[in-house]
Amino acid sequence: MPTTRTTSPREHIDVLIVGAGISGIGAAYYLQRELPSTSYAILEARGSIGGTWDLFRYPGIRSDSDLYTFGYAFKPWRSDKAIASADAILAYLRETATENGIERKIRFHHKVITAAWSTEDAQWVVDLERTDTGERLVITCRWLFCAGGYYRYDEGFTPRFEGTERFQGQIVHPQHWPGDLDYAGKRVVVIGSGATAVTLVPAMADTAAHVTMLQRTPTYILSIPSEDAIANFLRKILPQEQAHELTRRKNITMQRAVWRLCQRYPRMARRLIRHSNAKQLPKSYPVDEHFNPPYDPWDQRLCMVPDGDLFKAIREGRASVVTDHITTFTERGVALKSGQELEADIIVTATGLNLQAFGGITLTVDGAPVHLPDKVAFKGMMLDGVPNFAFAVGYTNASWTLKIGLLCEHLCRLLAYMDAQGHTICRPELSEPTMERLPLLDFAAGYVKRTIDLWPRQGDRAPWRMSVDYQADTKLLREDSVEDRDLRFSSHVRPARAAGPGDRSERGGGPTSPPEDDATRVCESPSAGPAM
Repeated sequence: MPTTRTTSPREHIDVLIVGAGISGIGAAYYLQRELPSTSYAILEARGSIGGTWDLFRYPGIRSDSDLYTFGYAFKPWRSDKAIASADAILAYLRETATENGIERKIRFHHKVITAAWSTEDAQWVVDLERTDTGERLVITCRWLFCAGGYYRYDEGFTPRFEGTERFQGQIVHPQHWPGDLDYAGKRVVVIGSGATAVTLVPAMADTAAHVTMLQRTPTYILSIPSEDAIANFLRKILPQEQAHELTRRKNITMQRAVWRLCQRYPRMARRLIRHSNAKQLPKSYPVDEHFNPPYDPWDQRLCMVPDGDLFKAIREGRASVVTDHITTFTERGVALKSGQELEADIIVTATGLNLQAFGGITLTVDGAPVHLPDKVAFKGMMLDGVPNFAFAVGYTNASWTLKIGLLCEHLCRLLAYMDAQGHTICRPELSEPTMERLPLLDFAAGYVKRTIDLWPRQGDRAPWRMSVDYQADTKLLREDSVEDRDLRFSSHVRPARAAGPGDRSERGGGPTSPPEDDATRVCESPSAGPAM
Protein backbone atom coordinates (compact mmCIF):
# COMPACT_ATOMS: atom_id res chain seq x y z
CA MET A 1 0.00 0.00 0.00
CA PRO A 2 1.58 3.37 -0.99
CA THR A 3 2.09 5.93 1.74
CA THR A 4 0.83 9.48 1.46
CA ARG A 5 1.75 12.45 3.62
CA THR A 6 -0.98 14.58 5.09
CA THR A 7 -1.12 18.32 4.46
CA SER A 8 -3.41 19.04 7.42
CA PRO A 9 -2.16 21.32 10.24
CA ARG A 10 -0.15 19.69 12.99
CA GLU A 11 -2.01 18.79 16.13
CA HIS A 12 -0.37 19.49 19.50
CA ILE A 13 -0.96 17.34 22.59
CA ASP A 14 0.56 17.57 26.05
CA VAL A 15 1.30 13.88 26.56
CA LEU A 16 1.39 11.33 23.76
CA ILE A 17 1.13 7.75 25.04
CA VAL A 18 2.33 5.00 22.72
CA GLY A 19 0.52 1.70 23.28
CA ALA A 20 -3.03 0.84 24.43
CA GLY A 21 -2.14 -2.16 26.56
CA ILE A 22 -2.17 -2.48 30.33
CA SER A 23 0.58 0.16 30.73
CA GLY A 24 -0.92 2.73 28.36
CA ILE A 25 -4.42 2.48 29.79
CA GLY A 26 -2.98 2.80 33.30
CA ALA A 27 -0.98 5.88 32.29
CA ALA A 28 -4.10 7.49 30.83
CA TYR A 29 -6.05 6.90 34.05
CA TYR A 30 -3.39 8.52 36.24
CA LEU A 31 -3.07 11.51 33.91
CA GLN A 32 -6.83 12.07 33.97
CA ARG A 33 -7.02 11.76 37.73
CA GLU A 34 -3.97 13.79 38.70
CA LEU A 35 -3.76 16.32 35.84
CA PRO A 36 -7.26 16.76 34.43
CA SER A 37 -6.31 19.85 32.39
CA THR A 38 -3.48 18.01 30.63
CA SER A 39 -4.37 16.84 27.13
CA TYR A 40 -3.34 13.36 26.03
CA ALA A 41 -3.90 10.77 23.34
CA ILE A 42 -3.02 7.09 23.07
CA LEU A 43 -1.57 5.81 19.80
CA GLU A 44 -2.09 2.12 19.08
CA ALA A 45 -0.61 0.48 15.99
CA ARG A 46 -3.09 -2.37 16.10
CA GLY A 47 -6.85 -2.19 15.81
CA SER A 48 -7.85 -2.96 19.39
CA ILE A 49 -6.80 -2.39 22.97
CA GLY A 50 -5.20 -4.91 25.29
CA GLY A 51 -1.68 -5.34 23.94
CA THR A 52 -0.42 -8.79 24.90
CA TRP A 53 -3.85 -9.99 25.98
CA ASP A 54 -5.43 -9.20 22.63
CA LEU A 55 -2.47 -10.27 20.46
CA PHE A 56 -1.84 -13.79 21.76
CA ARG A 57 -4.54 -16.34 20.98
CA TYR A 58 -2.91 -19.67 21.81
CA PRO A 59 -4.78 -22.25 23.94
CA GLY A 60 -4.87 -21.63 27.67
CA ILE A 61 -3.25 -18.19 27.59
CA ARG A 62 -3.43 -16.68 31.07
CA SER A 63 -1.53 -14.56 33.54
CA ASP A 64 1.22 -16.07 35.65
CA SER A 65 0.79 -13.35 38.29
CA ASP A 66 -2.26 -12.87 40.48
CA LEU A 67 -4.63 -10.20 39.23
CA TYR A 68 -4.76 -8.41 42.57
CA THR A 69 -1.21 -7.23 41.83
CA PHE A 70 -1.17 -7.55 38.04
CA GLY A 71 -4.38 -5.54 37.86
CA TYR A 72 -4.62 -1.88 38.74
CA ALA A 73 -4.50 -0.52 42.28
CA PHE A 74 -7.45 1.77 41.43
CA LYS A 75 -9.75 -0.93 39.99
CA PRO A 76 -10.63 -3.95 42.13
CA TRP A 77 -10.34 -7.41 40.62
CA ARG A 78 -13.73 -9.06 41.23
CA SER A 79 -13.34 -12.55 39.81
CA ASP A 80 -12.93 -15.62 42.02
CA LYS A 81 -9.98 -16.60 39.85
CA ALA A 82 -6.78 -14.86 40.94
CA ILE A 83 -4.89 -16.42 38.01
CA ALA A 84 -6.98 -15.25 35.09
CA SER A 85 -7.42 -16.22 31.46
CA ALA A 86 -6.58 -13.76 28.70
CA ASP A 87 -10.23 -13.11 27.86
CA ALA A 88 -10.96 -12.19 31.50
CA ILE A 89 -7.96 -9.83 31.60
CA LEU A 90 -8.97 -8.28 28.29
CA ALA A 91 -12.51 -7.72 29.57
CA TYR A 92 -11.04 -6.04 32.67
CA LEU A 93 -8.91 -3.70 30.52
CA ARG A 94 -11.78 -2.82 28.23
CA GLU A 95 -14.01 -2.13 31.21
CA THR A 96 -11.36 0.14 32.70
CA ALA A 97 -11.04 2.09 29.44
CA THR A 98 -14.81 2.42 29.05
CA GLU A 99 -15.57 3.40 32.64
CA ASN A 100 -13.01 6.20 32.56
CA GLY A 101 -13.64 7.50 29.06
CA ILE A 102 -10.16 6.44 28.00
CA GLU A 103 -11.32 4.59 24.90
CA ARG A 104 -12.30 7.93 23.33
CA LYS A 105 -8.64 9.03 23.51
CA ILE A 106 -7.27 5.97 21.69
CA ARG A 107 -6.29 6.29 18.02
CA PHE A 108 -6.09 2.87 16.47
CA HIS A 109 -3.87 1.93 13.53
CA HIS A 110 -1.45 4.76 14.42
CA LYS A 111 2.14 3.54 14.42
CA VAL A 112 4.94 5.86 15.56
CA ILE A 113 7.87 5.80 13.14
CA THR A 114 10.13 8.60 14.37
CA ALA A 115 10.14 11.18 17.14
CA ALA A 116 12.35 14.26 16.93
CA TRP A 117 12.90 16.50 19.95
CA SER A 118 13.36 20.23 19.40
CA THR A 119 14.80 22.21 22.30
CA GLU A 120 14.00 25.43 20.45
CA ASP A 121 10.30 24.55 20.44
CA ALA A 122 10.32 22.43 23.63
CA GLN A 123 8.38 19.66 21.92
CA TRP A 124 8.54 16.33 20.15
CA VAL A 125 7.65 16.14 16.47
CA VAL A 126 6.19 12.68 16.04
CA ASP A 127 5.95 11.05 12.61
CA LEU A 128 3.14 8.49 12.33
CA GLU A 129 1.87 5.99 9.82
CA ARG A 130 -1.72 4.85 9.56
CA THR A 131 -1.32 1.07 9.39
CA ASP A 132 -4.74 0.69 7.75
CA THR A 133 -4.34 3.30 5.00
CA GLY A 134 -0.62 4.03 4.74
CA GLU A 135 -1.24 7.73 5.36
CA ARG A 136 1.57 9.65 7.08
CA LEU A 137 0.72 12.08 9.88
CA VAL A 138 2.63 14.43 12.16
CA ILE A 139 1.71 15.30 15.75
CA THR A 140 3.66 17.44 18.20
CA CYS A 141 3.65 16.85 21.92
CA ARG A 142 5.13 18.17 25.11
CA TRP A 143 5.95 14.70 26.49
CA LEU A 144 6.33 11.32 24.81
CA PHE A 145 5.55 8.24 26.93
CA CYS A 146 6.37 4.80 25.46
CA ALA A 147 4.04 2.28 27.11
CA GLY A 148 4.34 -0.59 24.66
CA GLY A 149 6.33 -3.04 26.76
CA TYR A 150 9.59 -4.56 25.61
CA TYR A 151 8.98 -7.09 22.86
CA ARG A 152 8.10 -7.06 19.19
CA TYR A 153 4.46 -7.54 18.39
CA ASP A 154 4.93 -8.42 14.74
CA GLU A 155 7.20 -11.45 15.20
CA GLY A 156 8.28 -13.99 17.78
CA PHE A 157 11.64 -15.70 18.09
CA THR A 158 12.27 -19.02 16.35
CA PRO A 159 15.81 -20.40 16.20
CA ARG A 160 16.94 -22.08 13.02
CA PHE A 161 16.29 -25.81 13.11
CA GLU A 162 17.77 -28.17 10.56
CA GLY A 163 15.32 -29.94 8.30
CA THR A 164 12.16 -27.94 9.02
CA GLU A 165 11.24 -28.13 5.34
CA ARG A 166 11.13 -31.93 5.59
CA PHE A 167 8.49 -32.07 8.30
CA GLN A 168 5.15 -33.23 6.88
CA GLY A 169 3.04 -31.77 9.68
CA GLN A 170 2.32 -28.21 10.76
CA ILE A 171 4.75 -25.86 12.54
CA VAL A 172 3.19 -23.10 14.64
CA HIS A 173 4.59 -20.22 16.71
CA PRO A 174 2.38 -19.18 19.66
CA GLN A 175 2.63 -15.49 18.70
CA HIS A 176 0.97 -16.28 15.36
CA TRP A 177 -1.54 -18.91 16.36
CA PRO A 178 -3.90 -19.98 13.54
CA GLY A 179 -7.50 -19.54 14.57
CA ASP A 180 -8.52 -22.70 12.72
CA LEU A 181 -5.79 -25.03 14.05
CA ASP A 182 -7.34 -28.41 14.88
CA TYR A 183 -5.17 -30.45 17.25
CA ALA A 184 -7.87 -32.77 18.58
CA GLY A 185 -6.63 -36.37 18.62
CA LYS A 186 -3.21 -35.35 17.27
CA ARG A 187 0.33 -35.75 18.55
CA VAL A 188 1.84 -32.41 19.55
CA VAL A 189 5.42 -31.50 20.42
CA VAL A 190 5.89 -28.15 22.17
CA ILE A 191 9.48 -26.93 21.92
CA GLY A 192 10.33 -24.80 24.96
CA SER A 193 9.96 -24.75 28.71
CA GLY A 194 9.05 -21.17 29.59
CA ALA A 195 5.76 -19.60 30.61
CA THR A 196 4.18 -20.10 27.17
CA ALA A 197 5.13 -23.76 26.98
CA VAL A 198 3.90 -24.67 30.47
CA THR A 199 0.61 -22.94 29.62
CA LEU A 200 0.18 -24.65 26.26
CA VAL A 201 0.97 -28.20 27.31
CA PRO A 202 -1.89 -28.81 29.79
CA ALA A 203 -4.34 -26.77 27.70
CA MET A 204 -3.68 -28.75 24.53
CA ALA A 205 -3.49 -32.06 26.43
CA ASP A 206 -7.22 -31.83 27.12
CA THR A 207 -8.03 -32.74 23.50
CA ALA A 208 -4.77 -33.79 21.80
CA ALA A 209 -3.77 -37.44 21.59
CA HIS A 210 -0.60 -36.58 23.53
CA VAL A 211 1.52 -33.49 24.14
CA THR A 212 5.28 -33.60 24.68
CA MET A 213 7.18 -30.66 26.11
CA LEU A 214 10.67 -30.79 24.59
CA GLN A 215 13.22 -28.70 26.49
CA ARG A 216 16.97 -28.22 26.30
CA THR A 217 17.21 -27.36 30.00
CA PRO A 218 14.64 -27.54 32.81
CA THR A 219 12.83 -24.54 34.25
CA TYR A 220 11.73 -23.88 37.82
CA ILE A 221 7.99 -24.50 37.95
CA LEU A 222 5.76 -23.74 40.94
CA SER A 223 2.17 -24.77 41.43
CA ILE A 224 -0.08 -22.02 42.79
CA PRO A 225 -3.82 -21.98 43.54
CA SER A 226 -5.91 -20.45 40.78
CA GLU A 227 -8.17 -18.97 43.46
CA ASP A 228 -7.06 -16.86 46.42
CA ALA A 229 -9.11 -18.15 49.35
CA ILE A 230 -8.28 -15.19 51.58
CA ALA A 231 -9.18 -12.71 48.86
CA ASN A 232 -12.49 -14.41 48.17
CA PHE A 233 -13.31 -14.40 51.89
CA LEU A 234 -12.43 -10.73 52.28
CA ARG A 235 -14.67 -9.83 49.34
CA LYS A 236 -17.61 -11.40 51.18
CA ILE A 237 -17.17 -9.37 54.36
CA LEU A 238 -15.65 -6.08 53.19
CA PRO A 239 -16.36 -3.46 50.52
CA GLN A 240 -14.75 -4.34 47.18
CA GLU A 241 -12.16 -1.55 47.32
CA GLN A 242 -11.03 -2.40 50.85
CA ALA A 243 -10.86 -6.15 50.13
CA HIS A 244 -8.85 -5.48 46.96
CA GLU A 245 -6.37 -3.23 48.79
CA LEU A 246 -5.81 -5.73 51.62
CA THR A 247 -5.35 -8.61 49.20
CA ARG A 248 -3.00 -6.55 47.08
CA ARG A 249 -0.81 -5.73 50.09
CA LYS A 250 -0.78 -9.37 51.16
CA ASN A 251 0.25 -10.60 47.73
CA ILE A 252 2.92 -7.93 47.28
CA THR A 253 4.42 -9.07 50.58
CA MET A 254 4.29 -12.71 49.52
CA GLN A 255 5.88 -12.05 46.11
CA ARG A 256 8.66 -10.07 47.74
CA ALA A 257 9.24 -12.76 50.37
CA VAL A 258 9.53 -15.55 47.78
CA TRP A 259 11.96 -13.52 45.66
CA ARG A 260 14.11 -12.62 48.70
CA LEU A 261 14.17 -16.25 49.83
CA CYS A 262 15.38 -17.32 46.41
CA GLN A 263 18.04 -14.60 46.35
CA ARG A 264 19.37 -15.11 49.85
CA TYR A 265 18.98 -18.86 50.22
CA PRO A 266 19.04 -20.35 46.71
CA ARG A 267 19.87 -23.87 47.88
CA MET A 268 16.94 -23.92 50.28
CA ALA A 269 14.64 -22.50 47.62
CA ARG A 270 15.81 -25.12 45.13
CA ARG A 271 15.07 -27.92 47.61
CA LEU A 272 11.62 -26.54 48.41
CA ILE A 273 10.68 -26.24 44.73
CA ARG A 274 11.98 -29.73 43.98
CA HIS A 275 10.04 -31.17 46.92
CA SER A 276 6.85 -29.51 45.70
CA ASN A 277 7.39 -30.85 42.17
CA ALA A 278 8.13 -34.39 43.35
CA LYS A 279 4.92 -34.50 45.40
CA GLN A 280 2.85 -33.79 42.30
CA LEU A 281 4.60 -36.18 39.92
CA PRO A 282 4.35 -39.98 39.70
CA LYS A 283 6.52 -42.03 42.03
CA SER A 284 10.04 -42.70 40.75
CA TYR A 285 9.59 -39.90 38.17
CA PRO A 286 13.02 -38.51 37.08
CA VAL A 287 12.51 -35.13 38.76
CA ASP A 288 16.15 -34.10 38.58
CA GLU A 289 16.32 -34.78 34.85
CA HIS A 290 13.32 -32.67 33.91
CA PHE A 291 12.71 -30.22 36.77
CA ASN A 292 16.12 -29.36 38.22
CA PRO A 293 17.62 -26.36 36.36
CA PRO A 294 21.37 -25.70 36.32
CA TYR A 295 20.85 -22.12 37.57
CA ASP A 296 19.47 -20.70 40.82
CA PRO A 297 15.81 -19.79 41.32
CA TRP A 298 14.96 -16.33 39.96
CA ASP A 299 18.09 -16.11 37.83
CA GLN A 300 15.29 -16.53 35.35
CA ARG A 301 11.61 -15.94 36.02
CA LEU A 302 9.82 -18.76 37.85
CA CYS A 303 7.02 -20.39 35.87
CA MET A 304 3.70 -20.65 37.69
CA VAL A 305 1.13 -23.33 36.93
CA PRO A 306 -2.37 -22.86 38.40
CA ASP A 307 -3.55 -25.79 40.50
CA GLY A 308 -0.60 -27.84 39.22
CA ASP A 309 -2.30 -28.38 35.84
CA LEU A 310 0.96 -29.32 34.10
CA PHE A 311 1.83 -31.91 36.73
CA LYS A 312 -1.71 -33.30 36.57
CA ALA A 313 -1.45 -33.77 32.79
CA ILE A 314 1.84 -35.64 33.29
CA ARG A 315 0.38 -37.84 36.05
CA GLU A 316 -2.57 -38.77 33.88
CA GLY A 317 -0.33 -39.66 30.92
CA ARG A 318 -1.75 -36.96 28.65
CA ALA A 319 1.55 -35.08 28.57
CA SER A 320 5.23 -35.82 29.02
CA VAL A 321 8.55 -33.98 29.27
CA VAL A 322 11.68 -34.77 27.28
CA THR A 323 14.98 -33.04 28.06
CA ASP A 324 17.26 -33.26 25.04
CA HIS A 325 18.69 -31.32 22.09
CA ILE A 326 17.22 -31.28 18.59
CA THR A 327 19.49 -32.64 15.88
CA THR A 328 17.10 -32.17 12.98
CA PHE A 329 13.46 -32.13 12.00
CA THR A 330 12.37 -35.23 10.12
CA GLU A 331 9.36 -36.08 7.98
CA ARG A 332 7.59 -37.45 11.06
CA GLY A 333 8.82 -35.16 13.85
CA VAL A 334 12.19 -34.32 15.42
CA ALA A 335 15.34 -36.37 15.84
CA LEU A 336 17.18 -35.78 19.11
CA LYS A 337 20.83 -35.88 20.11
CA SER A 338 20.15 -38.97 22.21
CA GLY A 339 19.04 -40.85 19.07
CA GLN A 340 15.34 -40.73 20.00
CA GLU A 341 12.79 -39.48 17.50
CA LEU A 342 9.66 -37.71 18.66
CA GLU A 343 6.83 -38.20 16.22
CA ALA A 344 4.35 -35.36 15.84
CA ASP A 345 1.50 -34.09 13.73
CA ILE A 346 1.97 -30.53 15.01
CA ILE A 347 5.10 -28.87 16.35
CA VAL A 348 4.74 -25.68 18.40
CA THR A 349 7.87 -23.53 18.64
CA ALA A 350 7.34 -21.89 22.04
CA THR A 351 10.88 -20.59 21.75
CA GLY A 352 10.42 -17.09 23.03
CA LEU A 353 10.07 -13.45 22.15
CA ASN A 354 12.09 -10.83 20.35
CA LEU A 355 12.81 -7.78 22.47
CA GLN A 356 12.38 -4.36 20.95
CA ALA A 357 13.08 -1.09 22.73
CA PHE A 358 10.31 1.51 22.62
CA GLY A 359 8.43 -0.15 19.79
CA GLY A 360 11.31 0.40 17.36
CA ILE A 361 10.78 4.18 17.33
CA THR A 362 13.74 6.16 15.98
CA LEU A 363 14.55 9.02 18.36
CA THR A 364 16.54 12.18 17.67
CA VAL A 365 17.36 15.13 19.92
CA ASP A 366 18.00 18.42 18.15
CA GLY A 367 18.89 16.55 14.99
CA ALA A 368 21.28 14.07 16.64
CA PRO A 369 20.24 10.38 16.61
CA VAL A 370 19.72 8.80 20.03
CA HIS A 371 21.94 5.71 20.23
CA LEU A 372 20.17 3.71 22.91
CA PRO A 373 23.17 1.64 24.14
CA ASP A 374 24.91 4.92 25.01
CA LYS A 375 22.04 6.01 27.25
CA VAL A 376 21.44 5.23 30.92
CA ALA A 377 17.98 4.87 32.47
CA PHE A 378 17.02 7.39 35.15
CA LYS A 379 14.67 6.04 37.85
CA GLY A 380 13.82 3.23 35.43
CA MET A 381 11.64 5.58 33.38
CA MET A 382 13.72 8.24 31.54
CA LEU A 383 16.99 8.39 29.56
CA ASP A 384 19.95 10.62 30.21
CA GLY A 385 20.21 13.45 27.70
CA VAL A 386 16.72 12.82 26.27
CA PRO A 387 14.26 15.55 27.35
CA ASN A 388 10.58 15.04 28.12
CA PHE A 389 10.67 11.33 27.33
CA ALA A 390 9.49 8.49 29.56
CA PHE A 391 8.99 4.76 29.15
CA ALA A 392 7.29 1.91 30.99
CA VAL A 393 9.05 -1.36 31.77
CA GLY A 394 7.55 -3.38 34.61
CA TYR A 395 9.02 -5.87 37.03
CA THR A 396 10.53 -9.15 35.91
CA ASN A 397 10.54 -10.60 39.44
CA ALA A 398 6.98 -9.60 40.39
CA SER A 399 3.76 -8.44 38.77
CA TRP A 400 4.53 -6.14 35.83
CA THR A 401 1.88 -3.59 36.74
CA LEU A 402 3.19 -2.88 40.24
CA LYS A 403 6.10 -0.96 38.72
CA ILE A 404 3.95 0.67 36.03
CA GLY A 405 1.60 2.19 38.60
CA LEU A 406 4.49 3.76 40.50
CA LEU A 407 6.06 5.11 37.27
CA CYS A 408 2.78 6.70 36.18
CA GLU A 409 2.24 8.32 39.58
CA HIS A 410 5.77 9.73 39.51
CA LEU A 411 5.37 11.07 35.97
CA CYS A 412 2.20 12.89 37.01
CA ARG A 413 3.97 14.43 40.00
CA LEU A 414 6.84 15.47 37.74
CA LEU A 415 4.51 17.18 35.26
CA ALA A 416 2.64 18.94 38.07
CA TYR A 417 5.95 20.18 39.50
CA MET A 418 7.05 21.49 36.11
CA ASP A 419 3.78 23.35 35.60
CA ALA A 420 3.94 24.86 39.09
CA GLN A 421 7.54 26.04 38.56
CA GLY A 422 7.02 27.22 35.00
CA HIS A 423 9.40 24.64 33.52
CA THR A 424 8.82 23.22 30.07
CA ILE A 425 11.87 20.98 29.69
CA CYS A 426 13.09 18.16 31.94
CA ARG A 427 16.29 16.29 31.11
CA PRO A 428 18.23 13.72 33.17
CA GLU A 429 22.00 14.16 33.04
CA LEU A 430 24.67 11.89 34.46
CA SER A 431 26.67 13.75 37.08
CA GLU A 432 29.18 10.89 37.09
CA PRO A 433 29.83 9.92 33.45
CA THR A 434 32.36 7.26 34.55
CA MET A 435 29.77 5.36 36.61
CA GLU A 436 29.74 1.63 35.86
CA ARG A 437 27.10 0.70 33.30
CA LEU A 438 25.18 -2.56 33.44
CA PRO A 439 22.53 -4.20 31.22
CA LEU A 440 19.12 -2.57 31.65
CA LEU A 441 17.46 -5.89 32.54
CA ASP A 442 19.46 -7.90 35.05
CA PHE A 443 17.91 -11.15 33.92
CA ALA A 444 19.44 -14.30 32.47
CA ALA A 445 16.55 -15.37 30.25
CA GLY A 446 17.53 -16.19 26.67
CA TYR A 447 15.11 -13.71 25.12
CA VAL A 448 16.74 -10.94 27.18
CA LYS A 449 20.34 -11.93 26.52
CA ARG A 450 19.84 -12.11 22.73
CA THR A 451 19.28 -8.37 22.23
CA ILE A 452 20.06 -6.64 25.53
CA ASP A 453 23.12 -4.96 23.96
CA LEU A 454 20.75 -2.91 21.78
CA TRP A 455 19.02 -1.43 24.82
CA PRO A 456 19.93 1.44 27.12
CA ARG A 457 22.00 0.65 30.21
CA GLN A 458 21.49 1.08 33.93
CA GLY A 459 23.97 2.38 36.47
CA ASP A 460 25.26 0.77 39.65
CA ARG A 461 23.38 3.05 42.08
CA ALA A 462 20.14 5.00 42.47
CA PRO A 463 18.61 6.85 40.72
CA TRP A 464 20.33 5.21 37.73
CA ARG A 465 19.76 1.67 38.99
CA MET A 466 16.82 -0.27 37.51
CA SER A 467 15.25 -1.26 40.82
CA VAL A 468 13.30 -4.52 41.11
CA ASP A 469 12.23 -3.87 44.70
CA TYR A 470 8.67 -2.60 45.09
CA GLN A 471 9.30 -1.24 48.58
CA ALA A 472 12.38 0.73 47.44
CA ASP A 473 10.52 1.99 44.37
CA THR A 474 7.58 3.12 46.50
CA LYS A 475 9.94 5.37 48.45
CA LEU A 476 11.78 6.62 45.35
CA LEU A 477 8.84 7.14 43.02
CA ARG A 478 5.88 7.84 45.32
CA GLU A 479 7.34 9.41 48.45
CA ASP A 480 10.61 11.16 47.55
CA SER A 481 10.82 14.54 45.81
CA VAL A 482 10.78 14.65 42.02
CA GLU A 483 13.83 16.91 42.25
CA ASP A 484 17.23 15.30 41.89
CA ARG A 485 20.76 16.57 41.38
CA ASP A 486 20.86 14.61 38.09
CA LEU A 487 17.60 16.07 36.78
CA ARG A 488 17.78 19.40 34.95
CA PHE A 489 14.76 21.62 34.53
CA SER A 490 14.63 24.58 32.16
CA SER A 491 12.13 27.10 30.98
CA HIS A 492 11.18 27.58 27.38
CA VAL A 493 10.83 31.34 27.17
CA ARG A 494 9.30 33.11 24.19
CA PRO A 495 9.29 36.91 23.72
CA ALA A 496 5.90 38.55 23.96
CA ARG A 497 4.39 39.93 20.77
CA ALA A 498 1.08 41.21 19.56
CA ALA A 499 -1.39 38.53 18.58
CA GLY A 500 -2.01 38.17 14.86
CA PRO A 501 -5.07 36.94 13.02
CA GLY A 502 -3.47 33.56 12.41
CA ASP A 503 -2.57 32.90 16.05
CA ARG A 504 -4.32 30.14 17.97
CA SER A 505 -3.64 28.28 21.20
CA GLU A 506 -2.44 24.75 20.63
CA ARG A 507 -2.36 23.75 24.28
CA GLY A 508 -4.93 24.76 26.82
CA GLY A 509 -3.38 26.47 29.81
CA GLY A 510 0.20 26.24 28.50
CA PRO A 511 2.61 27.93 26.10
CA THR A 512 1.60 28.14 22.47
CA SER A 513 3.82 27.11 19.60
CA PRO A 514 5.14 30.25 17.85
CA PRO A 515 5.63 30.87 14.17
CA GLU A 516 8.94 29.61 12.88
CA ASP A 517 10.51 33.09 12.85
CA ASP A 518 9.97 33.68 16.58
CA ALA A 519 13.11 33.88 18.68
CA THR A 520 13.31 31.35 21.49
CA ARG A 521 15.67 30.85 24.37
CA VAL A 522 16.08 28.13 26.99
CA CYS A 523 16.80 29.18 30.56
CA GLU A 524 18.38 26.58 32.83
CA SER A 525 16.74 26.39 36.22
CA PRO A 526 19.02 27.94 38.87
CA SER A 527 18.10 25.10 41.19
CA ALA A 528 18.21 21.81 39.33
CA GLY A 529 17.82 19.81 42.50
CA PRO A 530 18.01 19.89 46.28
CA ALA A 531 21.11 21.24 47.99
CA MET A 532 23.70 18.58 48.55
